[in-house]
Amino acid sequence: MMGDYEAVVIGVSAGGFSALTELLPLIPANFPLAIAIVQHRNDDRDNYLCQHLDKHCQIPVSEASFNGQLSPGHIYLAPANYHLLIETDRLFSLSVEPAVHYSIPSIDVLFESAADAYAEKLIGIVLTGANDDGSLGLKKIRARGGLAIVEDPRSAEVCTMPQSAIEIAGADHILPLAEIAGFLTGMPHE
Repeated sequence: MMGDYEAVVIGVSAGGFSALTELLPLIPANFPLAIAIVQHRNDDRDNYLCQHLDKHCQIPVSEASFNGQLSPGHIYLAPANYHLLIETDRLFSLSVEPAVHYSIPSIDVLFESAADAYAEKLIGIVLTGANDDGSLGLKKIRARGGLAIVEDPRSAEVCTMPQSAIEIAGADHILPLAEIAGFLTGMPHE
């Protein structure tokens, strides 16, 4: 099944630092997909989140850059103060358009652009958060044939965002945070 997918997009907000710190180190070094993440965050001049995750993860973590390519087995974080998009040629793009759901970067912006680029080859994941960003993007991922995973609101530090995603987009799988990495990596590789 993993061979059917080419990329993973993850959206996370309030509670995200601890959620990502729990989830991402469980992704093995041989994970075959690119992962792009929007974490709502304020200006992060010293890039602490990226450095912290890179230190604890088995695959490299870096900030996405304009016209950067998505490489398999790599985690990319949206830079603070920019929307992160994936263009149809599967290169990253950055935008300074106005905030969406009071957020820049916005999860919906990443998810919707990734759905256009990857269609049924995309996995979208919504984790803990305090607003409804990501719900419409996850709905588009499902409409384009991609796979939608939502953190079980009962395991989320802040349940609003996963609950909204389930209500607006639905989900193919609703999993506790502790089971998401195992689900992703338990999919057979080609």
